Amino acid sequence: MSLTALETLNREFLEIRCRILDLAAMLDRLERSDDNVVDDPRLKRVHEALDVLKKVREDRAEQVQLTFSRPYDEAWLQTLKVKPR
Repeated sequence: MSLTALETLNREFLEIRCRILDLAAMLDRLERSDDNVVDDPRLKRVHEALDVLKKVREDRAEQVQLTFSRPYDEAWLQTLKVKPR
């Protein structure tokens, strides 16, 4: 039996809150650092993923995963120099 939205929120709220606070603390540490990573493509992806989270959609997890994924390359074996087994 699946949970209602309210039951899910009751069960998950503290975990969601904790993860958001962790993320906020990590971003604060980056901003307080002596050097600047504002142009780092990884941070850009983090911000893109946060934008995905703000949108009301059913596929947020998939869209966040795609944000951090490389485009599919049919020649990935050669590109990444993977030796066949």
